[in-house]
Amino acid sequence: MQTTDLINKEDRTLAHFCQLDENNVVTQVIVVANEDTSDANGVEAEEIGVAFCKKLLGADTNWKQTSYNNNMRVRYAGIGYSFSEELNAFIPPSPFPSWVLDNATADWISPVGPAPTLTEAQTDARSYYRWDEEAGSWELETPPAPEEE
Repeated sequence: MQTTDLINKEDRTLAHFCQLDENNVVTQVIVVANEDTSDANGVEAEEIGVAFCKKLLGADTNWKQTSYNNNMRVRYAGIGYSFSEELNAFIPPSPFPSWVLDNATADWISPVGPAPTLTEAQTDARSYYRWDEEAGSWELETPPAPEEE
């Protein structure tokens, strides 16, 4: 059996749960064996996994399941992310104070929209856009060309 087969097999047998604080902010993410999230018939259920986490780490703790493959709750939860009951989504911290949450995607967007599309010449020059919070705009950055030997 190849290593990738082992990894893929292990991935299918694990579930991920995150602990939320009183403000629904993720404080930790743990891995739980699927057998600890399944009933006697092998049917997985979030409630069973939550009960397992509470038994393991405290009855007064708050847990939500998250998906490493992003197939539930929009994205995989990370420490510092918040959980929105309304959107049923994990939301990363806002990258900048001026950005607003797009409720349709549970993503943060700049007040002026996405960064402009790079031209082929800009891509070839390894340019990129960076958000300038003070100016409230996207600024084109081009790193120095590598020195030729």
